[in-house]
Amino acid sequence: MDFIPRTIYTISALTAEIKDILETSLTEIWVEGEVSNLRIPPSGHVYFTLKDESSQIQAVIFRSQARFLAFELEDGLNVICRGRISVYEQRGQYQIIADFMEPRGMGALQLAFDQLKRRLEAEGLFDPSRKKTLPYLPKRIGIVTSPTGVVIRDMLNILRRRYENLSVLVYPARVQGVGAAEEIASGVAFLDQETDADVIVVARGGGSLEDLWAFNEEIVARAIARAEKPSVSAVGHEVDFTICDFVADVRAPTPSAAAELVVRNKADLLLQVEGFQGRLITGINTILKGRRDLWAKVSVHLRDPRRRLVDFRLRGDDLALRLLGGSSRILDAKRTQLRSVERSLSHCVPASKLERFRHSLGQWTEKLERALNENLTFKRRCLERSMDHLEALNPLNVLRRGYSIARWTPSMEILRDARRVKKGDMVDVRLHRGRLVCKVEKTRGDS
Repeated sequence: MDFIPRTIYTISALTAEIKDILETSLTEIWVEGEVSNLRIPPSGHVYFTLKDESSQIQAVIFRSQARFLAFELEDGLNVICRGRISVYEQRGQYQIIADFMEPRGMGALQLAFDQLKRRLEAEGLFDPSRKKTLPYLPKRIGIVTSPTGVVIRDMLNILRRRYENLSVLVYPARVQGVGAAEEIASGVAFLDQETDADVIVVARGGGSLEDLWAFNEEIVARAIARAEKPSVSAVGHEVDFTICDFVADVRAPTPSAAAELVVRNKADLLLQVEGFQGRLITGINTILKGRRDLWAKVSVHLRDPRRRLVDFRLRGDDLALRLLGGSSRILDAKRTQLRSVERSLSHCVPASKLERFRHSLGQWTEKLERALNENLTFKRRCLERSMDHLEALNPLNVLRRGYSIARWTPSMEILRDARRVKKGDMVDVRLHRGRLVCKVEKTRGDS
Protein backbone atom coordinates (compact mmCIF):
# COMPACT_ATOMS: atom_id res chain seq x y z
CA MET A 1 0.00 0.00 0.00
CA ASP A 2 1.44 3.33 -1.09
CA PHE A 3 1.51 6.16 1.41
CA ILE A 4 0.70 9.68 0.21
CA PRO A 5 3.33 12.00 1.58
CA ARG A 6 1.92 14.63 3.91
CA THR A 7 2.78 18.33 3.66
CA ILE A 8 2.74 19.88 7.11
CA TYR A 9 2.62 23.70 7.24
CA THR A 10 3.51 25.96 10.07
CA ILE A 11 0.94 28.66 10.82
CA SER A 12 3.19 31.34 9.36
CA ALA A 13 3.86 29.34 6.21
CA LEU A 14 0.17 28.57 5.69
CA THR A 15 -0.75 32.24 6.20
CA ALA A 16 1.96 33.31 3.74
CA GLU A 17 0.66 30.78 1.20
CA ILE A 18 -2.91 32.07 1.57
CA LYS A 19 -1.65 35.67 1.33
CA ASP A 20 0.23 34.89 -1.89
CA ILE A 21 -2.80 33.17 -3.46
CA LEU A 22 -5.24 35.93 -2.59
CA GLU A 23 -3.01 38.86 -3.48
CA THR A 24 -2.00 37.41 -6.85
CA SER A 25 -5.49 36.32 -7.91
CA LEU A 26 -7.53 39.28 -6.57
CA THR A 27 -5.46 42.27 -7.59
CA GLU A 28 -8.37 44.51 -8.56
CA ILE A 29 -11.93 43.97 -7.36
CA TRP A 30 -15.06 46.05 -6.82
CA VAL A 31 -16.98 45.57 -3.58
CA GLU A 32 -20.28 47.07 -2.49
CA GLY A 33 -21.33 47.33 1.15
CA GLU A 34 -22.31 49.45 4.14
CA VAL A 35 -19.64 51.28 6.15
CA SER A 36 -19.51 50.53 9.87
CA ASN A 37 -16.97 50.73 12.74
CA LEU A 38 -15.29 53.72 11.08
CA ARG A 39 -11.97 54.64 12.72
CA ILE A 40 -9.41 57.30 11.79
CA PRO A 41 -6.28 57.13 14.02
CA PRO A 42 -3.67 59.94 14.15
CA SER A 43 -1.84 58.35 11.20
CA GLY A 44 -4.64 59.50 8.91
CA HIS A 45 -5.37 56.04 7.53
CA VAL A 46 -9.09 55.16 7.46
CA TYR A 47 -10.14 51.77 8.87
CA PHE A 48 -13.70 50.48 8.58
CA THR A 49 -15.84 47.40 8.00
CA LEU A 50 -17.86 46.70 4.86
CA LYS A 51 -20.93 44.57 5.49
CA ASP A 52 -24.12 43.31 3.88
CA GLU A 53 -27.02 41.29 5.27
CA SER A 54 -24.96 38.22 6.18
CA SER A 55 -21.20 38.91 5.86
CA GLN A 56 -18.56 41.53 6.49
CA ILE A 57 -14.97 42.30 5.52
CA GLN A 58 -12.36 44.58 7.02
CA ALA A 59 -11.22 47.46 4.83
CA VAL A 60 -8.64 50.23 4.88
CA ILE A 61 -7.91 53.23 2.69
CA PHE A 62 -4.52 54.77 3.32
CA ARG A 63 -4.01 58.45 3.97
CA SER A 64 -2.43 59.08 0.57
CA GLN A 65 -5.65 57.95 -1.14
CA ALA A 66 -8.14 59.15 1.51
CA ARG A 67 -7.22 62.80 0.92
CA PHE A 68 -8.59 62.54 -2.63
CA LEU A 69 -12.09 61.56 -1.43
CA ALA A 70 -14.58 64.29 -2.31
CA PHE A 71 -16.93 63.28 0.52
CA GLU A 72 -16.64 62.30 4.18
CA LEU A 73 -16.98 58.67 5.15
CA GLU A 74 -19.52 57.98 7.89
CA ASP A 75 -21.13 54.92 9.46
CA GLY A 76 -24.20 53.67 7.61
CA LEU A 77 -23.10 54.99 4.22
CA ASN A 78 -23.47 52.57 1.26
CA VAL A 79 -20.36 52.73 -0.93
CA ILE A 80 -18.66 50.99 -3.84
CA CYS A 81 -14.94 50.35 -3.31
CA ARG A 82 -12.22 49.44 -5.79
CA GLY A 83 -9.13 47.80 -4.39
CA ARG A 84 -7.17 44.62 -3.84
CA ILE A 85 -7.33 41.79 -1.31
CA SER A 86 -4.52 41.51 1.23
CA VAL A 87 -3.82 39.38 4.30
CA TYR A 88 -2.61 40.76 7.61
CA GLU A 89 -0.31 37.87 8.58
CA GLN A 90 -0.01 38.65 12.30
CA ARG A 91 -3.74 38.02 12.73
CA GLY A 92 -4.36 35.75 9.77
CA GLN A 93 -7.08 38.22 8.68
CA TYR A 94 -7.86 39.16 5.11
CA GLN A 95 -8.98 42.64 4.16
CA ILE A 96 -9.53 44.89 1.20
CA ILE A 97 -7.14 47.76 0.59
CA ALA A 98 -9.23 50.41 -1.22
CA ASP A 99 -7.83 53.02 -3.58
CA PHE A 100 -11.13 54.45 -4.86
CA MET A 101 -14.59 54.90 -3.33
CA GLU A 102 -17.86 56.42 -4.39
CA PRO A 103 -21.26 56.50 -2.67
CA ARG A 104 -23.85 54.03 -3.85
CA GLY A 105 -26.73 55.66 -5.74
CA MET A 106 -25.31 59.20 -5.40
CA GLY A 107 -22.32 60.99 -6.88
CA ALA A 108 -19.40 61.71 -4.60
CA LEU A 109 -19.59 65.44 -5.26
CA GLN A 110 -23.31 65.58 -4.53
CA LEU A 111 -22.77 63.70 -1.26
CA ALA A 112 -19.92 66.03 -0.30
CA PHE A 113 -22.19 68.99 -1.12
CA ASP A 114 -24.99 67.67 1.10
CA GLN A 115 -22.61 66.84 3.96
CA LEU A 116 -20.97 70.29 3.97
CA LYS A 117 -24.33 72.02 3.64
CA ARG A 118 -25.74 70.19 6.67
CA ARG A 119 -22.64 70.94 8.76
CA LEU A 120 -22.48 74.65 7.94
CA GLU A 121 -26.22 75.03 8.40
CA ALA A 122 -25.92 73.45 11.86
CA GLU A 123 -23.22 76.03 12.69
CA GLY A 124 -25.61 78.86 11.77
CA LEU A 125 -23.76 80.14 8.69
CA PHE A 126 -27.04 80.19 6.70
CA ASP A 127 -29.05 81.96 9.40
CA PRO A 128 -31.01 84.91 7.92
CA SER A 129 -30.32 86.97 11.06
CA ARG A 130 -26.63 87.26 10.13
CA LYS A 131 -27.31 88.48 6.59
CA LYS A 132 -26.11 92.05 5.91
CA THR A 133 -28.00 94.61 3.82
CA LEU A 134 -26.46 95.81 0.55
CA PRO A 135 -25.50 99.53 0.47
CA TYR A 136 -28.00 101.82 -1.26
CA LEU A 137 -25.38 103.37 -3.52
CA PRO A 138 -21.88 101.82 -3.24
CA LYS A 139 -18.89 103.96 -4.18
CA ARG A 140 -16.74 100.97 -5.08
CA ILE A 141 -17.58 97.36 -5.97
CA GLY A 142 -15.17 94.43 -5.56
CA ILE A 143 -15.52 91.42 -7.87
CA VAL A 144 -13.77 88.06 -7.47
CA THR A 145 -13.82 86.21 -10.78
CA SER A 146 -11.74 85.15 -13.76
CA PRO A 147 -10.25 88.22 -15.53
CA THR A 148 -10.45 86.58 -18.98
CA GLY A 149 -13.98 85.13 -19.02
CA VAL A 150 -17.10 86.55 -20.59
CA VAL A 151 -18.61 87.00 -17.11
CA ILE A 152 -16.44 89.97 -16.14
CA ARG A 153 -16.98 91.65 -19.53
CA ASP A 154 -20.76 91.37 -19.23
CA MET A 155 -20.73 92.64 -15.65
CA LEU A 156 -18.49 95.62 -16.49
CA ASN A 157 -20.71 96.53 -19.46
CA ILE A 158 -23.83 96.47 -17.29
CA LEU A 159 -22.18 98.43 -14.49
CA ARG A 160 -20.85 101.02 -16.96
CA ARG A 161 -24.28 101.36 -18.57
CA ARG A 162 -26.08 101.75 -15.24
CA TYR A 163 -23.49 104.01 -13.55
CA GLU A 164 -20.63 104.96 -15.86
CA ASN A 165 -18.26 106.52 -13.30
CA LEU A 166 -18.61 103.77 -10.67
CA SER A 167 -15.28 102.42 -9.34
CA VAL A 168 -14.79 98.64 -9.75
CA LEU A 169 -12.00 96.47 -8.28
CA VAL A 170 -11.45 93.08 -9.92
CA TYR A 171 -9.52 90.40 -8.03
CA PRO A 172 -8.34 87.85 -10.63
CA ALA A 173 -8.91 84.26 -9.53
CA ARG A 174 -9.33 80.88 -11.12
CA VAL A 175 -12.93 79.75 -10.88
CA GLN A 176 -12.36 76.10 -11.76
CA GLY A 177 -9.77 73.41 -11.15
CA VAL A 178 -7.10 72.74 -8.54
CA GLY A 179 -6.34 75.76 -6.36
CA ALA A 180 -9.38 77.73 -7.49
CA ALA A 181 -11.08 77.62 -4.08
CA GLU A 182 -7.99 78.99 -2.33
CA GLU A 183 -7.72 81.88 -4.81
CA ILE A 184 -11.41 82.74 -4.44
CA ALA A 185 -11.13 82.72 -0.63
CA SER A 186 -8.00 84.90 -0.80
CA GLY A 187 -9.80 87.34 -3.08
CA VAL A 188 -12.75 87.69 -0.71
CA ALA A 189 -10.43 88.27 2.27
CA PHE A 190 -8.34 90.81 0.33
CA LEU A 191 -11.31 92.88 -0.84
CA ASP A 192 -12.80 92.77 2.65
CA GLN A 193 -9.71 93.72 4.65
CA GLU A 194 -7.35 95.56 2.28
CA THR A 195 -9.65 97.72 0.14
CA ASP A 196 -12.43 100.27 0.52
CA ALA A 197 -14.92 98.26 -1.53
CA ASP A 198 -18.48 98.63 -0.21
CA VAL A 199 -19.74 95.27 -1.51
CA ILE A 200 -18.07 92.03 -2.68
CA VAL A 201 -19.38 90.00 -5.62
CA VAL A 202 -18.23 86.41 -6.22
CA ALA A 203 -19.06 85.54 -9.83
CA ARG A 204 -18.78 82.69 -12.33
CA GLY A 205 -20.72 81.50 -15.37
CA GLY A 206 -22.76 78.31 -15.53
CA GLY A 207 -21.44 74.77 -15.69
CA SER A 208 -21.74 71.28 -14.30
CA LEU A 209 -21.42 70.40 -10.63
CA GLU A 210 -17.75 69.60 -11.20
CA ASP A 211 -17.19 72.96 -12.93
CA LEU A 212 -18.78 74.88 -10.06
CA TRP A 213 -17.17 72.80 -7.33
CA ALA A 214 -14.69 75.50 -6.23
CA PHE A 215 -17.67 77.48 -4.89
CA ASN A 216 -18.75 74.47 -2.81
CA GLU A 217 -15.45 74.28 -0.91
CA GLU A 218 -15.50 74.97 2.83
CA ILE A 219 -12.63 77.47 2.59
CA VAL A 220 -14.72 79.70 0.30
CA ALA A 221 -17.80 79.43 2.51
CA ARG A 222 -15.92 80.43 5.64
CA ALA A 223 -14.13 83.30 3.89
CA ILE A 224 -17.50 84.76 2.86
CA ALA A 225 -18.94 84.17 6.34
CA ARG A 226 -15.98 86.02 7.95
CA ALA A 227 -16.29 89.02 5.62
CA GLU A 228 -17.47 92.19 7.36
CA LYS A 229 -18.69 93.74 4.12
CA PRO A 230 -21.89 92.66 2.35
CA SER A 231 -21.43 89.87 -0.19
CA VAL A 232 -23.29 88.74 -3.31
CA SER A 233 -23.05 85.24 -4.79
CA ALA A 234 -23.46 85.24 -8.58
CA VAL A 235 -22.43 81.70 -9.54
CA GLY A 236 -23.86 79.77 -12.47
CA HIS A 237 -27.38 80.04 -13.79
CA GLU A 238 -30.62 80.46 -11.89
CA VAL A 239 -31.06 76.68 -11.47
CA ASP A 240 -27.54 76.21 -10.09
CA PHE A 241 -27.06 76.29 -6.33
CA THR A 242 -23.72 76.28 -4.49
CA ILE A 243 -22.66 76.51 -0.87
CA CYS A 244 -21.52 80.03 -1.68
CA ASP A 245 -25.16 80.99 -2.44
CA PHE A 246 -26.33 79.94 1.02
CA VAL A 247 -23.54 81.71 2.94
CA ALA A 248 -23.54 85.00 1.01
CA ASP A 249 -25.77 87.84 2.15
CA VAL A 250 -27.57 87.97 -1.23
CA ARG A 251 -27.84 85.42 -4.05
CA ALA A 252 -28.12 86.66 -7.62
CA PRO A 253 -29.48 84.20 -10.20
CA THR A 254 -26.74 85.15 -12.72
CA PRO A 255 -23.64 87.38 -12.79
CA SER A 256 -25.51 89.87 -15.02
CA ALA A 257 -28.34 90.01 -12.48
CA ALA A 258 -25.75 90.65 -9.75
CA ALA A 259 -24.44 93.69 -11.67
CA GLU A 260 -27.97 95.10 -11.82
CA LEU A 261 -28.58 94.23 -8.18
CA VAL A 262 -25.56 95.90 -6.54
CA VAL A 263 -25.86 99.32 -8.23
CA ARG A 264 -28.89 101.39 -9.13
CA ASN A 265 -29.46 102.96 -12.53
CA LYS A 266 -27.91 106.42 -12.51
CA ALA A 267 -30.56 107.79 -14.88
CA ASP A 268 -33.30 106.64 -12.51
CA LEU A 269 -31.49 108.23 -9.59
CA LEU A 270 -31.14 111.52 -11.46
CA LEU A 271 -34.87 111.49 -12.22
CA GLN A 272 -35.55 110.91 -8.53
CA VAL A 273 -33.22 113.77 -7.59
CA GLU A 274 -34.94 116.09 -10.06
CA GLY A 275 -38.31 115.10 -8.63
CA PHE A 276 -37.08 115.73 -5.08
CA GLN A 277 -35.63 119.08 -6.19
CA GLY A 278 -38.93 120.19 -7.72
CA ARG A 279 -40.86 119.15 -4.62
CA LEU A 280 -38.31 120.98 -2.43
CA ILE A 281 -38.59 124.21 -4.42
CA THR A 282 -42.38 124.04 -4.35
CA GLY A 283 -42.34 123.45 -0.58
CA ILE A 284 -39.95 126.36 0.04
CA ASN A 285 -42.04 128.73 -2.07
CA THR A 286 -45.17 127.68 -0.18
CA ILE A 287 -43.49 128.32 3.17
CA LEU A 288 -42.17 131.72 2.04
CA LYS A 289 -45.59 132.80 0.80
CA GLY A 290 -47.11 131.77 4.12
CA ARG A 291 -44.48 133.77 6.02
CA ARG A 292 -45.11 136.84 3.85
CA ASP A 293 -48.86 136.65 4.47
CA LEU A 294 -48.27 136.30 8.19
CA TRP A 295 -45.91 139.30 8.19
CA ALA A 296 -48.49 141.40 6.41
CA LYS A 297 -51.12 140.54 9.04
CA VAL A 298 -48.78 141.12 12.01
CA SER A 299 -47.35 144.39 10.71
CA VAL A 300 -50.80 146.03 10.91
CA HIS A 301 -50.85 145.55 14.69
CA LEU A 302 -47.28 146.67 15.32
CA ARG A 303 -46.77 150.03 17.14
CA ASP A 304 -43.80 152.32 17.55
CA PRO A 305 -41.41 150.53 19.97
CA ARG A 306 -40.63 153.85 21.73
CA ARG A 307 -44.26 154.15 22.80
CA ARG A 308 -44.15 150.57 24.10
CA LEU A 309 -41.00 151.48 26.03
CA VAL A 310 -42.74 154.38 27.83
CA ASP A 311 -45.60 152.08 28.79
CA PHE A 312 -43.17 149.53 30.19
CA ARG A 313 -41.41 152.21 32.28
CA LEU A 314 -44.69 153.45 33.79
CA ARG A 315 -45.76 149.90 34.56
CA GLY A 316 -42.40 149.18 36.14
CA ASP A 317 -42.68 152.18 38.50
CA ASP A 318 -46.18 151.08 39.52
CA LEU A 319 -45.05 147.53 40.25
CA ALA A 320 -42.10 148.83 42.31
CA LEU A 321 -44.40 150.92 44.54
CA ARG A 322 -46.76 147.96 44.99
CA LEU A 323 -43.82 145.74 45.88
CA LEU A 324 -42.56 148.12 48.58
CA GLY A 325 -46.02 148.38 50.14
CA GLY A 326 -46.55 144.64 50.10
CA SER A 327 -43.12 143.98 51.61
CA SER A 328 -43.84 146.29 54.55
CA ARG A 329 -47.13 144.55 55.32
CA ILE A 330 -45.51 141.14 55.17
CA LEU A 331 -42.70 142.20 57.52
CA ASP A 332 -45.17 143.58 60.09
CA ALA A 333 -47.17 140.33 60.03
CA LYS A 334 -44.03 138.23 60.50
CA ARG A 335 -42.89 140.38 63.45
CA THR A 336 -46.28 139.90 65.15
CA GLN A 337 -46.10 136.14 64.54
CA LEU A 338 -42.56 136.01 65.99
CA ARG A 339 -43.58 137.75 69.21
CA SER A 340 -46.48 135.29 69.65
CA VAL A 341 -44.15 132.34 69.25
CA GLU A 342 -41.67 133.79 71.78
CA ARG A 343 -44.46 134.09 74.36
CA SER A 344 -45.48 130.48 73.80
CA LEU A 345 -41.91 129.23 74.18
CA SER A 346 -41.45 131.05 77.49
CA HIS A 347 -44.08 128.70 79.03
CA CYS A 348 -42.27 125.57 77.86
CA VAL A 349 -38.96 125.63 79.77
CA PRO A 350 -37.15 122.31 79.08
CA ALA A 351 -35.34 122.28 82.45
CA SER A 352 -38.46 121.46 84.49
CA LYS A 353 -39.53 118.68 82.10
CA LEU A 354 -36.03 117.23 82.25
CA GLU A 355 -36.15 117.11 86.06
CA ARG A 356 -39.50 115.28 86.02
CA PHE A 357 -38.16 112.74 83.53
CA ARG A 358 -35.06 112.19 85.67
CA HIS A 359 -37.17 111.54 88.83
CA SER A 360 -39.43 109.13 86.95
CA LEU A 361 -36.38 107.28 85.56
CA GLY A 362 -34.99 106.83 89.09
CA GLN A 363 -38.25 105.30 90.32
CA TRP A 364 -38.41 102.83 87.44
CA THR A 365 -34.77 101.89 88.00
CA GLU A 366 -35.45 101.01 91.64
CA LYS A 367 -38.52 98.96 90.69
CA LEU A 368 -36.52 97.09 88.06
CA GLU A 369 -33.71 96.25 90.53
CA ARG A 370 -36.20 94.96 93.13
CA ALA A 371 -37.96 92.82 90.52
CA LEU A 372 -34.62 91.35 89.33
CA ASN A 373 -33.51 90.53 92.87
CA GLU A 374 -36.82 88.85 93.70
CA ASN A 375 -36.70 86.83 90.47
CA LEU A 376 -33.11 85.69 91.16
CA THR A 377 -34.01 84.65 94.72
CA PHE A 378 -36.97 82.62 93.47
CA LYS A 379 -34.90 80.89 90.77
CA ARG A 380 -32.14 80.08 93.27
CA ARG A 381 -34.62 78.39 95.66
CA CYS A 382 -36.08 76.37 92.77
CA LEU A 383 -32.59 75.25 91.81
CA GLU A 384 -31.77 74.18 95.38
CA ARG A 385 -34.99 72.10 95.62
CA SER A 386 -34.15 70.44 92.27
CA MET A 387 -30.64 69.62 93.50
CA ASP A 388 -32.09 68.04 96.66
CA HIS A 389 -34.41 65.90 94.54
CA LEU A 390 -31.57 64.80 92.30
CA GLU A 391 -29.41 63.97 95.27
CA ALA A 392 -32.18 61.80 96.74
CA LEU A 393 -32.51 59.93 93.46
CA ASN A 394 -28.76 59.28 93.14
CA PRO A 395 -28.27 55.47 93.11
CA LEU A 396 -24.85 55.82 94.71
CA ASN A 397 -26.47 57.03 97.94
CA VAL A 398 -28.21 53.64 98.17
CA LEU A 399 -24.79 51.92 97.98
CA ARG A 400 -23.60 54.08 100.87
CA ARG A 401 -26.21 52.43 103.08
CA GLY A 402 -24.71 48.96 102.44
CA TYR A 403 -26.43 47.88 99.28
CA SER A 404 -24.59 46.71 96.13
CA ILE A 405 -25.24 46.27 92.38
CA ALA A 406 -24.48 42.88 90.77
CA ARG A 407 -23.77 42.63 87.03
CA TRP A 408 -23.34 39.63 84.81
CA THR A 409 -19.94 39.59 83.09
CA PRO A 410 -18.88 40.17 80.43
CA SER A 411 -22.18 41.73 79.19
CA MET A 412 -22.41 43.87 82.40
CA GLU A 413 -26.18 43.23 82.50
CA ILE A 414 -27.71 44.06 85.93
CA LEU A 415 -28.81 40.88 87.78
CA ARG A 416 -32.29 40.92 89.27
CA ASP A 417 -32.99 37.14 89.50
CA ALA A 418 -30.51 34.63 91.00
CA ARG A 419 -32.13 31.82 89.02
CA ARG A 420 -30.58 33.18 85.83
CA VAL A 421 -27.06 32.60 87.16
CA LYS A 422 -25.37 29.21 87.01
CA LYS A 423 -22.53 27.83 88.99
CA GLY A 424 -19.20 29.05 87.66
CA ASP A 425 -20.55 32.30 86.15
CA MET A 426 -18.55 35.47 86.84
CA VAL A 427 -20.36 38.35 88.56
CA ASP A 428 -19.18 41.96 88.98
CA VAL A 429 -20.39 43.49 92.32
CA ARG A 430 -20.36 47.29 92.66
CA LEU A 431 -20.01 48.58 96.28
CA HIS A 432 -20.06 52.09 97.66
CA ARG A 433 -16.30 52.04 97.42
CA GLY A 434 -14.74 49.78 94.82
CA ARG A 435 -16.03 46.59 93.19
CA LEU A 436 -15.70 42.81 93.50
CA VAL A 437 -15.30 40.21 90.74
CA CYS A 438 -16.86 36.99 92.08
CA LYS A 439 -17.29 33.44 90.82
CA VAL A 440 -20.67 31.84 91.61
CA GLU A 441 -20.31 28.67 93.72
CA LYS A 442 -23.99 28.23 94.60
CA THR A 443 -27.32 29.90 93.85
CA ARG A 444 -30.67 30.04 95.67
CA GLY A 445 -33.82 30.95 93.86
CA ASP A 446 -35.90 31.99 96.93
CA SER A 447 -36.21 35.62 97.98
